[in-house]
Amino acid sequence: MTVNPTVAMLLAEGVQQLKSSATGGEPGANPELDAQLLLAHALGIERTRLKSHPEACAEPGQAEQFRELLGRRAGGVPLAYLTGWREFWSLRLSVSPAVLVPRPETELLVERALALHPGHTARVADLGTGCGALALALASERPRWRIVATDVSAPALELARANAERLGLAIDWRHGSWFEPLAGQRFDLILSNPPYVAADDAVMASGPLSHEPRAALSPGADARECLRILARGAPQYLSRGGWLLLEHGASQAAQVRNELVLARFAHVRSHRDLAGHERMTEGHYDQI
Repeated sequence: MTVNPTVAMLLAEGVQQLKSSATGGEPGANPELDAQLLLAHALGIERTRLKSHPEACAEPGQAEQFRELLGRRAGGVPLAYLTGWREFWSLRLSVSPAVLVPRPETELLVERALALHPGHTARVADLGTGCGALALALASERPRWRIVATDVSAPALELARANAERLGLAIDWRHGSWFEPLAGQRFDLILSNPPYVAADDAVMASGPLSHEPRAALSPGADARECLRILARGAPQYLSRGGWLLLEHGASQAAQVRNELVLARFAHVRSHRDLAGHERMTEGHYDQI
């Protein structure tokens, strides 16, 4: 007689497999948490029920699904692509392989935008929005801000729009590359987390990045190409006294600061993420 595995048995199996896989060596990897989230997803229950009912048995189909997800996670597929969601700024966002998985360090852009423009009204542009994380986080904090979010990827915009509808947040979604959808308009804040990894960087071929959309990660051989486009183009779209905020690689802060200075931005400064890396740079534009 076949006995269906219990929650406790499946969790132990999952943790052991993830610890012995390449995933277990990823920076910040947490095999225990990953196994819990995957099992809760397969069982269709909240994660808290795993601890409160460890003796509960999984149906054969549920155990099979869990093991299939476990194998894909062990192979490096981002957890968010397996569960279909990621939390960002306390918002539960749907994600798919059409978009980057939102990272905690990107929340620094939200923090700085709110600090630089504390007013209740503002015109804001989020360029290369992906799943809409930045735009939706800002809209959740400042419902009276008028936020435009653009992306060259139609599937990404479709996903972002679905996130906004589910969360009840109003965003003006526009399809196009960088500033193209903003013709004739000016903004108080322009934010972007653009591609900034060189195409030949080893991280592109291994680990979780190998599963994410290449175009959203890398502009090509020149890692700073998109950062330059944004720095040089932003003055045409910023109101006097507006701010440009850019996320970039941990080793690119000095070059980004230089680009902003060359573009006649003032009060140019970089900020560190929780890991101590200079992760984003901002500049103030006081000329028209």
